[in-house]
Amino acid sequence: MKDYKVEVLIYYSKITLDSEHIAKKSKEEIQQKLDEYSKNGYKLTSTNSTNFGLAIYIYLFFEKDV
Repeated sequence: MKDYKVEVLIYYSKITLDSEHIAKKSKEEIQQKLDEYSKNGYKLTSTNSTNFGLAIYIYLFFEKDV
């Protein structure tokens, strides 16, 4: 049997000359989530992202055997 978890991270675009500001900001937080879930025995199985207005939603899907 497997246990599944979904983590949603939301980032907002802003007016800046740095076109990669979301990638830079999100990289650290995503790595923290990966570390947190892996400590609890979860594996990242899939990712997805979507945008709505000025927000970008990143979905991280995890699973582990129970």
